[in-house]
Amino acid sequence: MRLYTHPFSSYCQKALIAFYENDIPFEERFLEDPGVMDELASRWPMKRFPLLVDGDRTVMEATAIIEYLAALYPGPIQLIPHDPILAVETRMMDRVFDNYVNRPQQDIIFEAIRPQGANPDPFGVSRAREMLETSYAWLNYRMAGREWAVGGGFSLADCAAAPALFYADWTHEIPANLSHLIAYRQRLLARPSFARCVEAARRFRPYFPLGAPDRD
Repeated sequence: MRLYTHPFSSYCQKALIAFYENDIPFEERFLEDPGVMDELASRWPMKRFPLLVDGDRTVMEATAIIEYLAALYPGPIQLIPHDPILAVETRMMDRVFDNYVNRPQQDIIFEAIRPQGANPDPFGVSRAREMLETSYAWLNYRMAGREWAVGGGFSLADCAAAPALFYADWTHEIPANLSHLIAYRQRLLARPSFARCVEAARRFRPYFPLGAPDRD
């Protein structure tokens, strides 16, 4: 399998966690290497990543990649629970982290890198920060008494949560009084699969347009 990826991308990290959790072998195609982005574009003209190529199959989007691995390359860590109700909850929480944590934090980042001369969108940034505040409060309530996002163990939902909360806290810091959410983020950082992602991406921190904080 070939995975087209960049170590600093939150969605690439989400997919990489799944590979690392079950020690699934793959070839990493680093998108800054010459010609690799052209390879990606030849298979997926949207030029979005990660992208998985397995034989004659091409799988787009991090969630679909993790679902694909769970279906064809299952391992000891069941990232999609066998229990159907837990599986629904896992997929629900995956969407929560992508849509209500990662998306608003990326909206703030996109505003920071808006081309010079383009119309600024302070209202959009304000709404994104409000969304993060609301999401943080809800997640803090949910994580009280929980180790991982869904009962039954580490899952797809935690693959989504790790990079989303990692970068969101850099972009709009989690309030200090939300102790359950902060503790969950720390557990994610300590998870070997995500710790590996963080270390691999460390050299790219100057890319962070808001200035990567001197922590994590």
